[in-house]
Order: sequence, then C-alpha cells, then structure tokens
Amino acid sequence: MKPLNFLTILLLLLGGVTAHAQTALPEQHTRVLIILDCSHSMWDHWQSNAKIKVTQQVLLKFLDSVANQPNIEVALRVFGHLNKNSYGTRLEVPFEPGNNYKIQSKVKTLVPNGACTAATALSSSLNDFPPLPSNTAGDQRQARNIILIITDGMDDCDGNICDVARQVQMSGVIVQTFILGIGDKQDFQHSLDCAGKFIYVPSEELYTQTLYNIFRLSGEEARVVVNVNDETGHLLESTVPLAFYDSQTGVVKYSTLWSIDSRYEPDTMVVDPLVSYDITLFSRPETRLRRQQFKPDCINTLDINIEQGSLELHLDGKRTNYVVPQYQMLVYRHGSTQLVGTQLLGESLNYLAGSYNIVLLSTPPLSLEGVSVSPSSATDLSIPTPGMANVSKPKEISSGAVFSLRDGVMTHVCDLNPNKVNERLLLMPGEYILVIKPQKTIKYRNVRTKRFVIESGQTTSIGL
Repeated sequence: MKPLNFLTILLLLLGGVTAHAQTALPEQHTRVLIILDCSHSMWDHWQSNAKIKVTQQVLLKFLDSVANQPNIEVALRVFGHLNKNSYGTRLEVPFEPGNNYKIQSKVKTLVPNGACTAATALSSSLNDFPPLPSNTAGDQRQARNIILIITDGMDDCDGNICDVARQVQMSGVIVQTFILGIGDKQDFQHSLDCAGKFIYVPSEELYTQTLYNIFRLSGEEARVVVNVNDETGHLLESTVPLAFYDSQTGVVKYSTLWSIDSRYEPDTMVVDPLVSYDITLFSRPETRLRRQQFKPDCINTLDINIEQGSLELHLDGKRTNYVVPQYQMLVYRHGSTQLVGTQLLGESLNYLAGSYNIVLLSTPPLSLEGVSVSPSSATDLSIPTPGMANVSKPKEISSGAVFSLRDGVMTHVCDLNPNKVNERLLLMPGEYILVIKPQKTIKYRNVRTKRFVIESGQTTSIGL
C-alpha cells in the first residue's frame, strides 16, 4: 500500500478530504502567487518567535508538502525587504516547474528592513502571471490564478489597497485574492474584505492549517444544484435564465438556462469554490441572492423561491375593417421607473406577484397604473379597440398636428404628413384636436383647428 504524504494526512485530519471529494479537471492548472510582507514590523514578537521567523518556519514546511502536487505552481513576491525606508517590491521567484528549492532558499534569507507597500506589490502582481504555453493540440491552456498575501497589518501601506485590489480583480487574470493576517488582532482594525478574502490567523497552528485549506480549495470544484420553487413549494416547470456573478467584481462567471428534466430534477452546476457569488434569476423583475459561497466537498443545494402570476392585455374584441397592430407594452414596477418587462398585445408573460404600471405603445400611448399580479393567477385585461381617423386635406394645407384633449389639456400625438392628401391615423378612443396651417403663411389668423372624437372600433372621416 502506498504511504500517505504529509499533505494528505493533514487534510484528512482537518476534514477537508472525503472519499467522494471533487477534484479539479485534469487540464486545469493552478498558480498561486505568495506576496510576503517583509516590512520592519515583521521583527515584532508573536507566538514563539518574531513574526518573520514563525512565517519562515511555516512556509518552509508547507512548501515541502506541496512541492510535488500536480498542476500547481507557486511563485514568490516580497515587499519591504530591499532596504531601510524603501517602498519597493520584487518578484523574487517566478512561476516555473520545480522552483520549490528556489522559493525555500529565498524565504530562508529574507530580512525585514523597509516599509509596507502591499498596494504596490498587489498592483505589480498582474505581470507575474505570464500566459501558459499551448498544449500538444495547440490550444491555449487556462490557469486559475490566485494571490495569497501574508501580512501583519496594512494600516501603514501606501496607496489604497481596496482600489488596487478591485483593478486586479477586474483584469480577469485573478480568480481570488486571499489575505492572511498574522499578529495582533488590533493591527487589523480596518476591514480588508474589499481587497480579497481576509482570514485572521491567531496562532501558529492555524497559520499552517489555513495555508493548506487555501491550497486544497485551489485544486477543487464545487457542485451546485439550484432549485427554483414556485409559490406552492414545487419546482418551477418553466425555463428561466440564471447567472452567477463574482461578488467582488460584479463580473459574470457562469450563466445557464435553468430548467428541470423529465424526472423533475434540475441540473448540477460546477463552479469555483474560491469565489463568492451574487446570483441573478432572470424572473420579471429579477430575483437576486447576495454573497453565496459553495463548499467543494459536497453537493450544495440553493433554493430560490418565487411567487408569480401571468399578465396579458387584449383588445375588447370589436370587429374592424382595418388591421390593428400587435402593439408593444412596457411593464414597470409600481412606483419605479425601472423597466421589468416588454411584451406584445395579446401575449401572456409571467411576473413576480406585485403591482405594476403598464404603458401600451399605441397612438397615443395608453397607461394603466397599479395593475395587480397575484400568485398562481392570470391577470387578463381588456382594452378598447382603436378607431380609425380618415383625414382628407386640401392641396393648400401643408402641415398639421394632432393633439389629444383631456380635461382641457392638449397633448401632442403626431404630425400630419405634408406630402399626403389623405391620411389614415389609428388612434385610441378619445377626444382630439387637429391644428392645420395653409401653405406659404406664418400668420396666426390663417391657422385652423378642428375637434373630433374617435370611438372604439369605428372609422371617423375628417374633411378639411
């Protein structure tokens, strides 16, 4: 029987590995850049020795254990070690196969001597991840790039670590940034969650365990079953788009069309366990879940519960001798200007239970406010059939405009076409005013107005 190595034994003790643990796909390559704080404060005593001495001991043992792990490469960048009062940083050991001895040798010789410059080191780190060489088939290999910052405090750093971290994440090069805080807890008064996943390490023992947990996660994947349940608690029997966004950057990571199969079971998604996700279900309006994290050693179940009903607008059914177009309608949340859905007249779509405002893009537009959609119910609204206005114009009429008239207030509806003698206008029922002007005149006394009424499903002739 092949003996277990130190990493496997430790992970078993920590409960991080099971007989059914999911591992990364063979072609997945993981690169971990360690950014090590060597500012002068690392000489301060912590636990059994100076912070730098404890860190050196932990890293040397840790690097021994991960040296032969397949598909994982490690590189080392250091800051605060160049000279006194220096804010410099340098990539001491780049990514390359078999560089473990180089990293260990550099770790042994590090001497804290300068000031803190974590923001600069993090900003420089993007250049530390060169493109991977193509595989034997000529395809570009992909890598999961991870940054691990080890520091005893960032309060005295130059630059804004939060702004720099967001730029790094938005580059798309880095999957996740971890920050290990060692030393006294009061040295981390300001939250570093904005810069990455911050983990405070209170002891030497947990120092080692935390490193192993991060490396374990870097090689695994998480499986997620999303259950979209309706108001009765049963799985939704329709297809809905679904997207997973990186909570830190807001960039989409995964997208799918959620649905159930013939056995009424949803599919299983495979996602990166290193990332915290904001999840959007594209219902109407959208349903959002914030900061969801998934474990790699089990099947994660995510329940999204929604209550929805259907909404449809149709004409009142009056027969006409003209064609009524299938108007588009805009749907807004009541009390909000945010558009949540568009559909055609006569079309039925689902919306979350609630109150909505509807604008039908007829001529003129028809507005309906406070339309209620109830769970498991169909809201079916009937609207008047538009009428037809036949406008006959003398040749001397060059321009004109149609206005609706309601409570003594005129609202512009449309302009007449000066190149047409006869026009057919499809208008919603109501009272209107036609304002016309003869050719070659600008005088007010030559402008004429004519009132007319449009009735539902009827044709009204207007002679000028």
